[in-house]
Amino acid sequence: MALATITARVDKKDKILFDSFCANVGLNTSAAINLFVKAVLRENRIPFEITQTPDPFFSEANLAYVKKSVQELKDGKGTSHELIEAAPPFSQQSTALSGCPPTRA
Repeated sequence: MALATITARVDKKDKILFDSFCANVGLNTSAAINLFVKAVLRENRIPFEITQTPDPFFSEANLAYVKKSVQELKDGKGTSHELIEAAPPFSQQSTALSGCPPTRA
């Protein structure tokens, strides 16, 4: 069996902790990574669940705020006005939305 090298960059503290974990379970880092590679190839998938943190815009608190605001507009409590100037490019906009409640991640 011909061997090849895989190089990966990880945080220095993570490497130290990973090496320590491997030693505690009787493996070296290379053997642990080989176990991962073999599991991926055997199962044809990453052998653990990978999830994404939900978008805070769609949190219950923010959706409730948006629904309340829409209802207020429907009830005639909003103010209609003409657009005075175009918004700056998205990259220059503030990430803070004034008047919006804080969201939970």
